[in-house]
Amino acid sequence: MWLVILLACVAANLPFVSNRLFFVGPPRLPSKRLVERFAELVLMYFIVGAVGLLLEKRAGQIAPQQWEFYAVTGTLFVTLAFPGFVYRYLLRRRG
Repeated sequence: MWLVILLACVAANLPFVSNRLFFVGPPRLPSKRLVERFAELVLMYFIVGAVGLLLEKRAGQIAPQQWEFYAVTGTLFVTLAFPGFVYRYLLRRRG
């Protein structure tokens, strides 16, 4: 369980660290737009979810989930991305 939480912390902040679109290709200059960062954030949410699902399947039976589970985990993932957002848009000095 702690592995998935740690992975989620790292993955939620990755879009705000890199200027590469989806972490491949040349760096975007001057910078990526906020919409592109949010698209990467959604992609990272599904990747972390897939890793969690894989670990749950290896441990035993997969528990059925309702929409509330996805609402809570999505909100948690956005909350975990807050330090990266603050660093990129509020603390970083330009020029």
